[in-house]
Amino acid sequence: MSEKRESLATSLGFLLVSAGCAVGLGNVWRFPYIVGEGGGALFVLMYIVFLLMFGLPMMVAEFAVGRAAQRSLATAYPLLTPRPGPYRAISRVQVAGNWLLMMYYTTVAGWMLAYPVAILCGWFDFSEPKAFFDAFVGNPSAQLFWMAVVCLIGFGVCALGLEKGVEDITKKMMAALFVLLIGLAVYALTLPGAESGLRFYLMPSLEPLKERPLFDIVFDALGQSFFTLSLGIGSMAIFGSYTSRRYTLPGESAKIIGIDTTVALLSGLIIFPACFAYGVTPGQGPSLIFMTLPKVFQQMPAGTWIGAAFFVLLALAALTTVIAVFENIIAMTMEARQCTRHRAIKRNAPLLFLLSVPCALGFNLLAGITPLGEGTSIMDLEDFLVSNIALPLGSLAILVFCVSRRYWGWDNFLKEANAGRGLRFSNALRLYMAYILPAILLFVFIAGIVVKFFA
Repeated sequence: MSEKRESLATSLGFLLVSAGCAVGLGNVWRFPYIVGEGGGALFVLMYIVFLLMFGLPMMVAEFAVGRAAQRSLATAYPLLTPRPGPYRAISRVQVAGNWLLMMYYTTVAGWMLAYPVAILCGWFDFSEPKAFFDAFVGNPSAQLFWMAVVCLIGFGVCALGLEKGVEDITKKMMAALFVLLIGLAVYALTLPGAESGLRFYLMPSLEPLKERPLFDIVFDALGQSFFTLSLGIGSMAIFGSYTSRRYTLPGESAKIIGIDTTVALLSGLIIFPACFAYGVTPGQGPSLIFMTLPKVFQQMPAGTWIGAAFFVLLALAALTTVIAVFENIIAMTMEARQCTRHRAIKRNAPLLFLLSVPCALGFNLLAGITPLGEGTSIMDLEDFLVSNIALPLGSLAILVFCVSRRYWGWDNFLKEANAGRGLRFSNALRLYMAYILPAILLFVFIAGIVVKFFA
């Protein structure tokens, strides 16, 4: 027997849970270092434009499928069209995308949980952050332990139910995240020399074009706009299925993207003023957070507490995404297997832990496995499959489903998207969403493959 379908209790809950899914390590880890590599404000401006041009319509499309069907993507397509055709197979690939994402995201989220504990317990040496990181990821027991803690927290929250677990706890996590973001940003802005970081971050300049081609910066900004919202694998569709038709989906999507962007921008207001205040170059790549910033914290007054608070912030961002995607996996199982929430958790929790083990061991016992060439890891492969294949192709499939007469069709999509009060989509967007946006998604997919294997 399946349980009666749950729903989110409030519109605020829908906004914060959906935003919590979007807000993750892409906002507070990836965004700052890719802005640093992209030359600062010019990248930020492009990123915001691309979010509005591409992220907004894609989010509306995914929400619309979920809300119209009142189902996850695992079972939604056949309910909306008499001819689902390839979408039965596509839905399986989109389900797999959630699993792939969590197979490495749980490991990275475990790092974020471990760091504040190590800092507060005095195990972390701020003067040698690289040595600590290498020793930490090289310890298989530590990697498995923290990955397991993340799985327990994620499934534990989901076990409490949609309203009392996922909604209530995500709202509290998001509130704590914003308190930490604002507090740390205010502190960073008071540091001597912070003005240089603000200029780099917020005042667009053509100076970065002297060091990087414009195409590279544009492509990175375009890729970040897709990556940050995690669209295409149904992690948004499920929350669309849990909400009412009181408000239009373009209006709700704009609010969620606004929250997501605010988190990313605030994270930059922490990192760039701090980097410039202490003479650190922000274009350090992925190592910025783990190996560069700790040296900044070491020089700050109360740097231990600031560093611990910063990694708690990262942990909260990671966990909101974990909880949201776990909820999607659980909902998909409940629908496909016609089982209860707790039975779905019992099915998925052990399996997800086992599937996450290779990534957790990919920096130690399995470090010899380099699936994408020398210097790569199992995590790199899993991230490539999600970021470069599942997200763009999944988004493309949803767009085609929403605009093609062969499937759900534009008229049905537009009616669902505009149901309720708020911002509405115009019928004039049909050409853009039917041809231009799919072409851009194909470009992102093909360019990602070319850059990865042929550049």
